[in-house]
Amino acid sequence: MTKRERFLAFATFQPVDRVPRRADYVESLTQRMTEFLGRDPRACFDTDMGRGTGLQPPEGFQLPDYSVYHPGRVNGRDGFSIDSNGCGHQLHGFYHFTEYISPLRDATKFAELESYPIASNATWLDDQMRETVAQAHAAGDTAWVFLSHMYESAWQVRGYEPFLMDLLTQRDWAELLLDRFCENNLRSAIAVARAGYDCLGVSDDVANQNDLMFSPEVWRTVMKPRWAKVIAAARAIKPDLQVWYHSDGNIWAILDDLVEIGITILNPVQPECMDPLAIRRRFGKRLAFDGCVGTQSTFPFGTPADMRRVVHDLGTQLEARRGGLMLSPTHILEPEVPPENVVAFFRACDEL
Repeated sequence: MTKRERFLAFATFQPVDRVPRRADYVESLTQRMTEFLGRDPRACFDTDMGRGTGLQPPEGFQLPDYSVYHPGRVNGRDGFSIDSNGCGHQLHGFYHFTEYISPLRDATKFAELESYPIASNATWLDDQMRETVAQAHAAGDTAWVFLSHMYESAWQVRGYEPFLMDLLTQRDWAELLLDRFCENNLRSAIAVARAGYDCLGVSDDVANQNDLMFSPEVWRTVMKPRWAKVIAAARAIKPDLQVWYHSDGNIWAILDDLVEIGITILNPVQPECMDPLAIRRRFGKRLAFDGCVGTQSTFPFGTPADMRRVVHDLGTQLEARRGGLMLSPTHILEPEVPPENVVAFFRACDEL
């Protein structure tokens, strides 16, 4: 099987020649893995990552000047940076983790949100998207594009607590920001479908270890219809488009909703939060899994023997050779993961 054939078989619960697998690493772990293996781990293991390119800005495009929202700080100086949505990030010397500095955290008037310059992708180009699809398919690889967040982008711009308060006390504030990000995602999703991609990736972390960040009713009222709109627009153009959805934490309460709006692949299915086998019993072949191997448990704290047991148990219980399971860490692998456990993960996947 080519990587693309394997991905499409996995996503549609068809038999696979081997169980698809993948992993990604923070830079410090990549360096440790390279020293341990003698070469870059991304070149060492046979993975099923896929590739893709999003809409690209036209020549001469410039982001808004977000520096006015961060007085006293200079982009690129003293560990401070500004991302493409205008959020500030301050390094404090702990690996790649940054403090978010939300540009609208102190907003007191609705007009401040209305005038906030979220960059629009309305004039962006799809040339590289189409070129990447052609290259991927010619190489037998999966064409896969990830969209931006909606909920996460909105709270990062507004501030986490202010945004949650907006949801409860002045919802029009929250929905204004969500709509702005939804518009960009809608245009991107339509472009993904027109370009002939195999999979559309969408993502919003809406849960903690135990439950959603807010009531399921809030999610169904505010987030669900926006993602439904994006997915429906893409599927109207390419009905067989696979849709991959990421949220950390326990999202059991909205799994039915996700399947209803067209999600076909769930990531990361954290075993510390949800039981993959229970979800499989509930949804059968309506929902494939990407993930399932804990980055809060097995990867950092298990032994190679533990890893082999976990991978084999998942492969057996979820009937991985019949499709529906891509094994991967439930998040990017962090610095504390022993290289031996990464090697054990891929070896156990090979044994399946």
